[in-house]
Amino acid sequence: MENIREKLERIEQENLSEKACLSIKTKGRNRKEEPHLFRTAFQRDRDRIVHCKSFRRLKHKTQVFLSPYGDHYRTRLTHTLEVSQIARTIAKALRLNEDLTEAIALGHDLGHTPFGHSGEKALDDLLEGGFSHYKQSLRVVEKLEYEGKGLNLTFEVRDGISRHSKGMGEILNADASAMPQTLEGQIVRISDVIAYVNHDVDDALRAGVIKKEDIPSQLFKTLGKYHASRIDTMVDDVIKASLASDLDKIVMNREIMEAVMELRNFLYGRVYYNPHSRGELQKTEKILTDLYHHFLENPEEHIKPYPAEDPLEKRVGDFIAGMTDRYALRLYERFFMPLSWTIL
Repeated sequence: MENIREKLERIEQENLSEKACLSIKTKGRNRKEEPHLFRTAFQRDRDRIVHCKSFRRLKHKTQVFLSPYGDHYRTRLTHTLEVSQIARTIAKALRLNEDLTEAIALGHDLGHTPFGHSGEKALDDLLEGGFSHYKQSLRVVEKLEYEGKGLNLTFEVRDGISRHSKGMGEILNADASAMPQTLEGQIVRISDVIAYVNHDVDDALRAGVIKKEDIPSQLFKTLGKYHASRIDTMVDDVIKASLASDLDKIVMNREIMEAVMELRNFLYGRVYYNPHSRGELQKTEKILTDLYHHFLENPEEHIKPYPAEDPLEKRVGDFIAGMTDRYALRLYERFFMPLSWTIL
């Protein structure tokens, strides 16, 4: 007699596209586990990510604006949820695996540093071999969570997490080796960009960093004037273009892709690395640099003994990358700021 998980796996086989990645066909986990009675493999991965400590810390990590006072600015957690929503919409329309898509989306930024782009730059300068948040996200789920045991996620989720980022490179790379192996992972890769180029414009306008007239007018004509209409344009294009390609891969039509890349370039130049905010970003780089050297000299209280095969420098980098903005500031104050004396 079928159990609930087996029924769900059968429903996937009967209803999803032949190009979908089925739970029953997963390449498996590093450590073998017995299948769950009522959750598919990808549903278990999603749940493990949502319940892990790194996921909860995303709510206090910078997306773009450092420790914003306004209630409506995005954090790394709200960004993650927006990516998940966009990615699930696309996956559902294409009859691909929503559970796999959601798991990758929820886990894609677990390795992000405090203080956003400046935090990543600081660790990239400090660590031998550099630092990238997508590699760190994979490290979090494989080696750091659950006291060094990792989450033991399926291959497909780990592959999507490790290949979700593109920086200033091609969003949908023509080189298949640089792309996620599943269509669901490719959806998360494009959904990440769709989310941040729209919500970062929204937050930058709210913060007064840019004005509406600063944004090239042709972008509004191509993509839409408002936040919701721009997302709708991009999502609609991904769905139609991918279907037109017979789902050989996830694609976007050239006109829309060029507009998205122009909007991304605009954000890098005018928002992420604009001269006005550069001074504040340099302060956060100093905070993380000072903390890094402090913990190299004083690892006893905070630095975990795992992964045992990794040098102290790497494990200090893990600790700093896992910090929230406010925890980094609190530790900096504790170790580097003088305490007030109480006079009786």
